[in-house]
Amino acid sequence: MGRRGGDSFRRAGRRKISNVVWWVLSGIALLLFFLILSKAGHIEPRPSIPKRRYRNDKFLEGMNMTEEMLSPTSVARQVNDQIALAKAFVVIAKESKNLQFAWDLSAQIRNSQLLLSSAATRRSPLTVLESEPTIRDMAVLLYQAQQLHYDSATMIMRLKASIQALEEQMSSVSEKSSKYGQIAAEEVPKSLYCLGVSLTTEWFQNLDLQRNLKERSRVDSKLTDNSLYHFCVFSDNIIATSVVVNSTALNSKAPEKVVFHLVTNEINYAAMKAWFAINMDNLRGVTVEVQKFEDFSWLNASYVPVLKQLQDSDTQSYYFSGHNDDGRTPIKFRNPKYLSMLNHLRFYIPEVFPALKKVVFLDDDVVVQKDLSPLFSIDLNKNVNGAVETCMETFHRYHKYLNYSHPLIRSHFDPDACGWAFGMNVFDLVEWRKRNVTGIYHYWQEKNVDRTLWKLGTLPPGLLTFYGLTEALEASWHILGLGYTNVDARMIEKGAVLHFNGNLKPWLKIGIEKYKPLWERYVDYSSPFMQQCNFH
Repeated sequence: MGRRGGDSFRRAGRRKISNVVWWVLSGIALLLFFLILSKAGHIEPRPSIPKRRYRNDKFLEGMNMTEEMLSPTSVARQVNDQIALAKAFVVIAKESKNLQFAWDLSAQIRNSQLLLSSAATRRSPLTVLESEPTIRDMAVLLYQAQQLHYDSATMIMRLKASIQALEEQMSSVSEKSSKYGQIAAEEVPKSLYCLGVSLTTEWFQNLDLQRNLKERSRVDSKLTDNSLYHFCVFSDNIIATSVVVNSTALNSKAPEKVVFHLVTNEINYAAMKAWFAINMDNLRGVTVEVQKFEDFSWLNASYVPVLKQLQDSDTQSYYFSGHNDDGRTPIKFRNPKYLSMLNHLRFYIPEVFPALKKVVFLDDDVVVQKDLSPLFSIDLNKNVNGAVETCMETFHRYHKYLNYSHPLIRSHFDPDACGWAFGMNVFDLVEWRKRNVTGIYHYWQEKNVDRTLWKLGTLPPGLLTFYGLTEALEASWHILGLGYTNVDARMIEKGAVLHFNGNLKPWLKIGIEKYKPLWERYVDYSSPFMQQCNFH
């Protein structure tokens, strides 16, 4: 009995453990079932596909472009492309003188633009159905353009031919413009001619005028006084010379110390004397002497190379006929004024004024704005010529003025040497005589009888003559360019001497208008002779 009871107890314990295990396993299975079920119901999100970057995306940023315009199937883009091509064909059609076809293309372009405008207004993309007639009509015209050979290759050939024709026309017009401009620059205005005639008549009719000037010149010791400020001007232009004298007198701090030595030619001698005799009281005490170069006995062909060259038939033909080189030489190089003694007299200043030690040379196309007396105290360091250098630009170096293919030029002068300007120069006449500068000038002038060393003007022989004998002056003493180009207003304001070098002289109609007042302020328009000759 006790044995059977123990067995029963053991069996009951085993059943109880089995039930627990079963329930545990069932719970685990149930948990696994729910876990699997929950995972099955949860959908993992797919990884996002990065937006594709296109090659020109960076370029397109900031541009007003829509996705429709970029789409390969966009109707609007097709219409826009047709318009762009049609506009190019309109230009070609006009160039080809096919104006009717150009008009047809322009009309169809307007139709296509209206189609795009209506779509933009309603804010919906174009459909194939509504745009098909417009696209088709434009396509027909574009095909017609291709049949007319309106392609790029043909257009390039036509444009090349047009450009060549235009270049030839431009060359011809430029040559004519140069000739007519030179003629206009050399023209003596009627008013200036009238003034010369009127003053000459006055001089010979007014004996008192002659007597007063002769008496004043006889007693005037200032003409050779080296403690004074001596200026020289060589000119046949009465008004231009008067402006130089007037502007110097009005801006001088000591006008009574200023002496002007004027040299002109026989034709204008009486008129020049009459003008300054009549207006002497308006010059604030400035002394004026007038001479004519024909009175200089030393100025003859045996001494002066330019006068000798004038007797040469080839030189006469070159400057006065213009037919010996088939027009290869520009007209400006053939201007007879470059053989004028008034132009070359600057190389004979010590002979013209034998008693003077220092002078300031002024061209007749300058205006003086400041007191020039400090020029006479500048140390030229044993040099002969004081001048403002002009080599800030490459154009104004020696190689631009002289023929460096010639061995004589090549062996004597640095091609990159700095150029300088005639028009306002301080000359030490003592050093000039000591170094025989006029003899140097004669040497180079005689070497250039065939015009192979230089062609134009007095500056090239000046560069050769004063090579190594020139002292650079401060740039504000001499401002150039008012007769051919734009000049910085600040430079003009600071400038002591303004130079109207170039063809556009202020007394001519072709002068630069904005610079004329700088010159005209020193013209005496109240003179009865000026009014009589219609100066205004």
